[in-house]
Amino acid sequence: MKIKTVLFILICITQFLFNGNAQTFFSKEPLAHTFSIVARDTKTGEMGVAVQSHWFSVGSIVTWGEAGVGVVATQSFVNPAFGPQGLALLKNGLTPEQAVKMLTTNDDGRDVRQLAILDGTNKPANYTGKKCIPAAGGIVGKDFAVQANLMANDKVWPAMVKAFRETKGPLAERMVAALEAAQSVGGDIRGKQSAALLVVKGKSTGKVWEDRLIDLRIEDSPHPIKELKRVLKVHRAYDHMNAGDLAIEHGDMALAMKEYSTAEKMFPGNLEMKYWHAVTLTNIGKLEEALPMFKEVFAKDKNWAILTPRLVKVDQLKVDEKELKRIMEQEK
Repeated sequence: MKIKTVLFILICITQFLFNGNAQTFFSKEPLAHTFSIVARDTKTGEMGVAVQSHWFSVGSIVTWGEAGVGVVATQSFVNPAFGPQGLALLKNGLTPEQAVKMLTTNDDGRDVRQLAILDGTNKPANYTGKKCIPAAGGIVGKDFAVQANLMANDKVWPAMVKAFRETKGPLAERMVAALEAAQSVGGDIRGKQSAALLVVKGKSTGKVWEDRLIDLRIEDSPHPIKELKRVLKVHRAYDHMNAGDLAIEHGDMALAMKEYSTAEKMFPGNLEMKYWHAVTLTNIGKLEEALPMFKEVFAKDKNWAILTPRLVKVDQLKVDEKELKRIMEQEK
């Protein structure tokens, strides 16, 4: 089938699914003037989108993504349909550039839109309507696109590019660094309110709960990027906690202890992490090492002491009556 025929069919499908009337959205859209980045990791294949705005719950309307397909950032006078539509077009074989062109060409409100789309292989693409509120603009790189509107100045998006390129580490942390850089040179002229971070796998497993690696939102905060960065660190720590739970499920107590210990080192004041570390130590025969940890946890929150005997009944804490008694004595 010729490409023109395919594009015509896709246009028809898109207009059918979304009533072919962008003006429907144009009259109701939220004003998510903002700065964002879509990017991919060439080593892991991960794809992500990160955003900050002086608007409540920016992540609920700006960030879209699907493993094995791509990610979308739709902003300014937001057309929310660009999210699902953009992903649908990528699924049907269009490149990000083709998808951006199709969506904006068929949108009555294109002059006030800003849009970015990225997939797993092609060059990303973005678009800034000629009536987006200044300062507004964007830059497209090989594996990323940054875009911003209603900014304090035109230094914002170049600062994002520099930070993303120079920051080392996982994709999520690099994107957050780009947001920090944007804010450091002025950011949104109105201030700060919400931020979001979404990362999906490069290839789909068919299991949404596994394919969506990170999905974090700071809905309303005086320091949304700072809070997003903190929550991302918590997320990383709980990845280790989840790995520890899985190891226990498979009977690998040594691995569970390693994972819980790693999580605890990241957040030494977190009682839950310390408690499950103690439980794991006990289950692999290191009760003496676990007792001081139980004592510290029980002293700060007695509910953990109430919980402990319940674990024995379901074989999550493998101790005899004498050992359980020693643990419970730590409550005193």
